[in-house]
Amino acid sequence: MLFTETPLAGAYVIDLARRGDERGFFARTFCAREFAEHGLATEFVQGNMSLSAESGTLRGLHFQHVPAEETKLMRCVQGAMWDVIVDARPASPTYLQGYACELSPENGRALYVPKGFAHGFQTLKPDTVAFYMVDAFYTPGVEDGFRFDDPALGLDWPLAVTEISDKDRAWPLIERW
Repeated sequence: MLFTETPLAGAYVIDLARRGDERGFFARTFCAREFAEHGLATEFVQGNMSLSAESGTLRGLHFQHVPAEETKLMRCVQGAMWDVIVDARPASPTYLQGYACELSPENGRALYVPKGFAHGFQTLKPDTVAFYMVDAFYTPGVEDGFRFDDPALGLDWPLAVTEISDKDRAWPLIERW
């Protein structure tokens, strides 16, 4: 695996180190030893998958507060998605700054989202499937989110939003926090 730290401290893009032949390729998508060498979480307690039928579907931006903050390891296993993170750590020098990259089966890329970050994605193709692992269990009552179109974040989404949950559309603007 090839680890590249993003401009947001603690968040990494992880590319596959593919070994190929006439059959195709092999690559590790997770190695506890390599993650530990980079100071990343190595114990994940849950794996989740979502299917978004329409391109332009937006999910997020979600996070959980202490004591249930979670690290996510995001991957797209079908279709393509624009994966977005926002630093939600008030003491961080990059507080409220965002980072985005495309995840797809073709590029094999994963995004490591550390505790204290909001996360969301927009599907770029129909029938996009996201698979992700988390290092903490979902805890109702401590979840929160940022609005995808909050001017304070200045996020650029590649497509018009075709589908979004009422909950995600209703997160308050940061100026109202």
